Amino acid sequence: MLQTYTAKYTCFDGGYMGQLIDWPEIVTEAANLEECRAMLRDALHEMVVAYRELGREIPVGNALLEQLPCETNPTRNSH
Repeated sequence: MLQTYTAKYTCFDGGYMGQLIDWPEIVTEAANLEECRAMLRDALHEMVVAYRELGREIPVGNALLEQLPCETNPTRNSH
């Protein structure tokens, strides 16, 4: 069965961190985004194999991420 997992990438001074929203144990870091994506795919594959061998339930994917705008320095009306 084909599952789709949602990846989140965070840029930092040394490169990128990638993690799966649906499977929080899967986290990786790399110098660039392409390498981080490849490493995240490899880590996902290895976790699927490990979970099957251990008889553990594989998390279901298909998370939905949404960005919500929020003013963090709102102006106040003084009435």
